[in-house]
Amino acid sequence: MDFGNADSWGAAIYFWIIPVVLGDAIFPPIPSEMVVITGGALSADGRANVLLVAALAALASWLGDMVVFQLFKRRLSHVLDRWRWGRKVHHGIHQAIARAGRSSTYGTIIGARFIPAGRLATSAAAGIADVSVRGFSLCAGLGAVLWAGWLVGLGYFTGSATGLPFWASSLIGVGVGLVIGAAVGVIVTRRRGTRSPVDEPAPGD
Repeated sequence: MDFGNADSWGAAIYFWIIPVVLGDAIFPPIPSEMVVITGGALSADGRANVLLVAALAALASWLGDMVVFQLFKRRLSHVLDRWRWGRKVHHGIHQAIARAGRSSTYGTIIGARFIPAGRLATSAAAGIADVSVRGFSLCAGLGAVLWAGWLVGLGYFTGSATGLPFWASSLIGVGVGLVIGAAVGVIVTRRRGTRSPVDEPAPGD
C-alpha cells in the first residue's frame, strides 16, 4: 500500500475502520480518530463514500463499547488476566477508570467518548455499576453516531476547506478535534440533568 497515495487509502479505508475503532474500545492509544477523520478527508476528495465511512465508524464504536460493557457487567474481566497482553490491557482499563472517574450517567456514556480514554473508562464503569443493557446500548449507540458524525464531518470540512492533500487535512482535523472534542466532552460529562440506574435502580433489562 502506498501511504501517500489517496487512491490506495480510498480503497483500503473501509477495511481499516472497523478493526481500528473496535480495538480502540479496549486499547485507547490505537488511533481510531485519525482513521475516521482520514475517511472524511478522503470523502471530500471523492475517494470514499462519506455516509459509508460514518456508518462503519458508528457501528464499530457501538460494538466496541458493548464488548467492554458486557465484559465488566458479567464479571468476565478476569479472563484478560490469562495472558500477559491481557493483564496489561486490564491494568490500563483500571487506570482509565481512575483518571476519568466512575461516573456512569447517561450523559457521561454519550459524551465521555470525546475525552481521551473516556470511552473505555465509561463503558467499563457502566458494566461495573450494573447499568441496564438497554439503557447503555441506546446511549452508546447515540454517542457512537454523534462521535462518528463529528469526526467524519471534521475530516470532510478540513479536506474541502483547505484543499490540501488528504493526509495534511487529516492532521489538521485531528488537532482541531482534540481541542474542541475534549472541551465538549468535559461540558457534557459535568451535566447533572440525567441520572442513571446507578442512582435510581431501573426495572430488569
